[in-house]
Amino acid sequence: MQDPYIYLILATTSLAGIAIIAVAALRGWNGWLDLKRAELLRHGQGDVGAPPSAAARIEVADLKERIRKLEAIAAGVDL
Repeated sequence: MQDPYIYLILATTSLAGIAIIAVAALRGWNGWLDLKRAELLRHGQGDVGAPPSAAARIEVADLKERIRKLEAIAAGVDL
């Protein structure tokens, strides 16, 4: 008959291995997020207080017009 402590040791070792993998994955994810934040700041998109450019305002207006048209189509209104 097998020793019952073998199962306990196996379960504990497996749990420790899963915990180590999870910690490594979370550190990698945080590193990737930091990299993306740095890229955004480097490209100047991180400025929250900066006014939008003219091209951005035109694009937003175009998107709003598209949304209005799609809502009209969904409501069954002829344009």
